[in-house]
Amino acid sequence: MSTMVFANFPVQDLAKATEFYTKLGFTKNEEFSDERASGMVWDANFWVMLLTHDFYKEFIGERELIDPHKMSGVLVAFSLESADAVRKIAKAAEENGGSYYKSKPNQAIPEETMLGYEVVDLDGNILEPTWMAMP
Repeated sequence: MSTMVFANFPVQDLAKATEFYTKLGFTKNEEFSDERASGMVWDANFWVMLLTHDFYKEFIGERELIDPHKMSGVLVAFSLESADAVRKIAKAAEENGGSYYKSKPNQAIPEETMLGYEVVDLDGNILEPTWMAMP
């Protein structure tokens, strides 16, 4: 059995965040979506769950919700089939109100060996689409 990964992201505007992730190439799963959450599917093993702030807070106990534009709590990396696929997601983010950059560690690795970007969504959450040449 393969392990499934669900990255949960707090979002200010669920509709806008859902549209943004759709433009990155995710598909909304209606069965796991409602007025508080959108289940965004990359593939059978990787989902991003977009949660309204109030709903997200139900999962974190007494902790405070951070502002991902100012603080970082997690980086979610996932592999893609090609360097071009990584570039495509980064470009889609930029074209739809997000941004991307190449982290300092990734700058030191030749692109023919590995390519990864930090892709920042509308709320400051970061995904790291990555491709690596396999021997």
